[in-house]
Amino acid sequence: MSEVYAIRRTRLRECCNASGSAAALVSRPANVRYLAGAAPEGAVLLLGGTEDVLVCADPPDDRSPQSRPDESLRVHVTPGTGGDAAVAAAGLALTQGVDSLAVEEHHLTVTRHRALRSAAPRLRLAGIAGAVEQLRVVKDEEEISCLRIGAEIADQALGELLESILVGRTERHLALELERRLVDHGADGPAFPTSVATGPNAGRPGHRPTDRRVEEGDFLSVCLGATYRGYRCEIGRTFVIGTAPADWQIELYDLVFSAQRAGRESLVPGAACRDVDRAARHVLDSAGYGEALPVLTGHGVGLEIREDPQLTPAAMGKLDACVPVTVEPGVHLPGRGGVRIDDTLVVRPEADGGPELLTITTKELLAL
Repeated sequence: MSEVYAIRRTRLRECCNASGSAAALVSRPANVRYLAGAAPEGAVLLLGGTEDVLVCADPPDDRSPQSRPDESLRVHVTPGTGGDAAVAAAGLALTQGVDSLAVEEHHLTVTRHRALRSAAPRLRLAGIAGAVEQLRVVKDEEEISCLRIGAEIADQALGELLESILVGRTERHLALELERRLVDHGADGPAFPTSVATGPNAGRPGHRPTDRRVEEGDFLSVCLGATYRGYRCEIGRTFVIGTAPADWQIELYDLVFSAQRAGRESLVPGAACRDVDRAARHVLDSAGYGEALPVLTGHGVGLEIREDPQLTPAAMGKLDACVPVTVEPGVHLPGRGGVRIDDTLVVRPEADGGPELLTITTKELLAL
């Protein structure tokens, strides 16, 4: 992986040089990991004038290859305790003869920005906006492999839960069990807090699990994700508990399924992000559910659970190949219930078989 990290850092350095900065300070944790590998909490990366340095308050954990930073980087551990790694990195930049430093202004607090200016007043601070985030949009096959394994873990955890007795158990209990199963099957942990919504709670988008118990006839809406080697994916499914689905449940489910399929089929290289949203949204809007639709149809995933691109009505830009995204339309009816179907996919050209579905748990409306 050292060569991969080096290539990524070179691409960022080229962006900084083009904007007139001789060095860069990367502080956002996901961006540090992307460019340097696993790093201690609070670590920052200095792309210096003469060498690149990982600056951290504590030594890296070297117990396994997955927890170590790029071995080609020099690691600088700040002396004492409580030191700010970003401030230390600015000082190192000065010793390398750097006169300008590009920083992630969208991540630095005002206090930290002032501390940098105070510690290195001769440095001209410039911004690099979302340069690293843009580099992260298109994934290499190693990154996609991590997402694929995470999706397999999430599918396995969900499949095992569906084989258990559900009636009478609380939303909170089910969510905790799912998260335990994720770890049992090899995940670093959940990609985000697991959502389990039953009955009328399924009519609330973004519902957090409560002590409501599962009842026969409920919609059971579940959304979970696994983190594997830092990469995060998600899956969402909706089921009916105990009995054959009611007519209104079948109708609502079939509608959301059609919308999700329309979104998935729109995932081709070169497609406008807003057009993917429009494809899914049109199905639901035409059926009279325009007021009940979520603000977005999907989003990118990777080292964070929500990355660019955003699949929204106002989204700019187009999709590239090897971009992993979610497609997750839903309809939530307050006080009654709702349906959400959520998959993680990778954009692929038709010559390669079209979009690659990573989350494969059935989308058939099951009565559990």
